[in-house]
Amino acid sequence: MTETQATETPATETPGSEARTSEARATGTGQPALVTPALAPAPAPRPGRRALRAFLRWTAAVVVFAGLAGGVGYGLSQAERTDLPGLGTEHDGRWDYGTQKPAALPAGAPGPYDEDNPGAVHHADARDLLLRPPAGAKPDRTLPVEDGWLATKDFLGQYDENYRRGIREQLTENSLRHIAARGWTMPDGTRTRIHLLQFNTEGLADHVHSEVFTSAGLFAKADLVEARQSALNSDWPSSVRDGDSSQYVYDETEPYGKRQVRHAYITAGDTIALVVQSSPGETPEVPFQQTVVLQTRLLG
Repeated sequence: MTETQATETPATETPGSEARTSEARATGTGQPALVTPALAPAPAPRPGRRALRAFLRWTAAVVVFAGLAGGVGYGLSQAERTDLPGLGTEHDGRWDYGTQKPAALPAGAPGPYDEDNPGAVHHADARDLLLRPPAGAKPDRTLPVEDGWLATKDFLGQYDENYRRGIREQLTENSLRHIAARGWTMPDGTRTRIHLLQFNTEGLADHVHSEVFTSAGLFAKADLVEARQSALNSDWPSSVRDGDSSQYVYDETEPYGKRQVRHAYITAGDTIALVVQSSPGETPEVPFQQTVVLQTRLLG
């Protein structure tokens, strides 16, 4: 290509070069002016997958925690006091009786309140029907039991001597079979004794209870030697009565000696139970009530 041709050939202009040339002339610098291009609005950033997953995990955790909290709250509101760790015995004076399993029945034998047991007879060994001592208890070595059985004369020793012969006659005439007994002492000095008098039928047991162990019976003045001034506890809550058994609860009234005595008779089918509890000073009501209720349930 010749020099003449090169001079005449027009330079190729890029779009916007003319505008830049004009702007350069206008500035007098020979350099194009800097122009900031207009920026289009940036699209909203999409959340990253990692952030999204984290959000979902936290949401799920909150839902699960809320569900657990609600369940725990409901459970605490519904649970019995003895079902909650640490609340069973310390604050209300209850004793730790642990699990009290019902006595085993001989194979094929009915329960005391089954329809095919009209005499309401307990076919289990009477000694197995006795409430087992709570934690911390020591056996009462002064209770003259032999292999779990108590002689009638030793049972009668708890009553006024003027009435012992008459009570013995009632027990004998109504076919008393045997007396099972158990006793223990707690670290605070509280003594507990439980006696189970078993007869041939429920009718005989009810007759003995009404004639001997009630204030309207033939031996109304035959109070316990330890508690000659006892009165029926009319405030005993009806909610503690169980099944077909009945409870008759007595408290020694003031003035009492160094120990207050509480005792209760329980009628349960062919069996009469006597629960006697005493403590130095005033005998606490809560462990006594607990003992009577648990013994009642074992008989039912």
